[in-house]
Amino acid sequence: MLNNLYRNYIEPIRSFDRPARLFLIMIVVDGLIYSGWQLFFNFYMLQSGYRLEFLGLVNSMPSAAGLLFGIPAGRISDRIGRKPSLMLGLGFSSLFMLAQITFRHPVIIAASAFLAGIFNTLFLISQAPLMVKLSTTGNRTMLFSLNYGLQTMSGAVGALFAGQLPGLFGILLMVQEHSATAYQAVLITSILLGTTALIPLWLMKEPQGRPAPGKTPTSIAGRSPVTNGLRSSLAVMTAKMTAPQIMIGFGAAILIPYMNVFFKSRFNISDSLLGVLFSISDVLIGVGSLVAPQLSLRLGGKIHAVIVTQLSSLVFLLLCGFSPFLWLSAGGFLVRTGLMNMASPLYSAFCMEGTPEHNQGFVNSILNLSWNIGWSVGPFISGVVQQRYGFTPLFISTAILYLLAIGLAWFFFRNTESRDAGQQIMEPARQPIE
Repeated sequence: MLNNLYRNYIEPIRSFDRPARLFLIMIVVDGLIYSGWQLFFNFYMLQSGYRLEFLGLVNSMPSAAGLLFGIPAGRISDRIGRKPSLMLGLGFSSLFMLAQITFRHPVIIAASAFLAGIFNTLFLISQAPLMVKLSTTGNRTMLFSLNYGLQTMSGAVGALFAGQLPGLFGILLMVQEHSATAYQAVLITSILLGTTALIPLWLMKEPQGRPAPGKTPTSIAGRSPVTNGLRSSLAVMTAKMTAPQIMIGFGAAILIPYMNVFFKSRFNISDSLLGVLFSISDVLIGVGSLVAPQLSLRLGGKIHAVIVTQLSSLVFLLLCGFSPFLWLSAGGFLVRTGLMNMASPLYSAFCMEGTPEHNQGFVNSILNLSWNIGWSVGPFISGVVQQRYGFTPLFISTAILYLLAIGLAWFFFRNTESRDAGQQIMEPARQPIE
């Protein structure tokens, strides 16, 4: 057991060089701070007097921006490099997020959300191609999983901490802890602290050129698992990779941004308890993402692990939405979150391994675009549905869309990975630490 732990986890982690470690530090800082925004932005908007329909419109703006500018952002990332793209994306998205909670005019708020979405798209789509350059065949799955896991686990700490801040700022500013002013103070603090993620990015040196020998994203047969499985053009491969993402993205968009509103309206829980609940969910996502590489090995590949975990999550999604008891609904929410999200780094790594290095930014922008198709309209639709019918139709629709996405992924990719390929991916790296 100890030997497997060392071989499958410790040795790949030890093989990361300095740029990879600085990248992970940036991810931790960003996840730690961004959780405050995720937790309280909806409450700030509602307490400021805006209606659910307008909140849905604002929540749709970043994804609409990603939908329209995703491909240009991918091309920019391919042209100027991953590090400059990450710095531009993080810096300017933070600036426009600050504008959303500083100005009161609805047009300025919506426009700021749209502009934040453009730069956040540049930030997000540059990460996966950079991780390919920062990793080897032996530690790539671990780096993708750590990226996802550390971000969510740091988000858990951030959510736990942020859950206490409305009360603290309520005392300091002499306002009600559930007031728009208290929530605004939490959001401003989160954004300003979040810009410190630029420091490790500034210190990081991006590898130049194509991946060195041993870093090329290929399978044991010398070709990517996607290419071996589909034996088709890059365009066809990309289309098949994006189809499940469209379904998952729309299903998530109509429900996930409002889970805090769901628990608040359904069970009337406190802000501090809500912070604890979301922090636990982030911990479970982080732990799950670290288990994902080993699960991929045991199930014979990344896609098999994706199918099993996502399919298992559907039961707990329905339990969350329809249980009359807070403890049972919260339990369903936590298990569903862990299962559904632990597959994300596996699918991302699977797609990047099937894409030539010089096209990875472009293809990742297509994947991001497919996700944003649903997110560009889903939150707005959800706000309207909530106002008229509540959350019941949303839980049912999300479950159906997830099931369709799982079916598509199974149909397209079930034969693209062998157990031998899964073992190759988990083989520890041999390169020395820088």
